[in-house]
Amino acid sequence: MFEQYYPIAVLVLLATVLSIIVVFLSRIMGPRRPTPKKSAPYESGMSPIGPAVRRLPIKFYLVAVLFILFDIEVIFLLPYATLVRELGVYGLIATGIFVFILTIGLVYEWKKGALDWE
Repeated sequence: MFEQYYPIAVLVLLATVLSIIVVFLSRIMGPRRPTPKKSAPYESGMSPIGPAVRRLPIKFYLVAVLFILFDIEVIFLLPYATLVRELGVYGLIATGIFVFILTIGLVYEWKKGALDWE
């Protein structure tokens, strides 16, 4: 039953073994002369100022939620648009509820100010 999957298993095994061999060989044979200057973080040739980890404003979170909101809407509305005649009234009601929930998310984003750019 699983005979047709043997070539895929061999390919995955071969790719895994070859990648481990390449990483191992590059670790052994590659040049390694670490210096403090090479180990320092690079910021356009300038010395880093301040900590590497900073708090991000909530604006980025709101923009990400807005992107996900509209991305999911498009993903789920395209199949509905192709099957609109077969789904009938049930599909229309289900899609209406879905769009209503997404509209609530859009109103939330609007109230939080994610659509206002400064």
